[in-house]
Amino acid sequence: MSDKEVILTQDGLKKLEDELENLKSVKRREVAERIKVAIGYGDISENSEYEDAKNEQAFIEGRIITLEKMLRNARIINADEIGTDIVSVGSTVLVKDLEFGDEMEYTIVGSAESNPLENRISNESPVGSALLGKSKGAKVDVTVPAGVLQYEIIEIKK
Repeated sequence: MSDKEVILTQDGLKKLEDELENLKSVKRREVAERIKVAIGYGDISENSEYEDAKNEQAFIEGRIITLEKMLRNARIINADEIGTDIVSVGSTVLVKDLEFGDEMEYTIVGSAESNPLENRISNESPVGSALLGKSKGAKVDVTVPAGVLQYEIIEIKK
């Protein structure tokens, strides 16, 4: 992971900090205990419990490094910076699909916080980047692998 700026909302910052704290204080201890127990089984060269625990330990340490780097390079979006006149990171946008008439609501967040299942889309995604900087009533073309989607911005909220 490069030293790229990570854009976070206040909620996103808290989630990453909580995850980091859990990894450092709980998960590290749990995996260290698993390694200790596995070593107690004897020969570690053919010990699958030991291998699994070591692999989990490597994953946890890698995730800790990633989270620390993300937090070092974080830029926090304050609620005061989010307006309702144009779409920005942190905005919640109600859009209408002009082809099918469906309405969808998306919250534009940094890539570290995106979760499409919760309609939290990255500012770097095709839809997110197409909506950024647009105002209510704007018609937006979004190029996706399946073609071009057309949306109209119905409402912009904080």
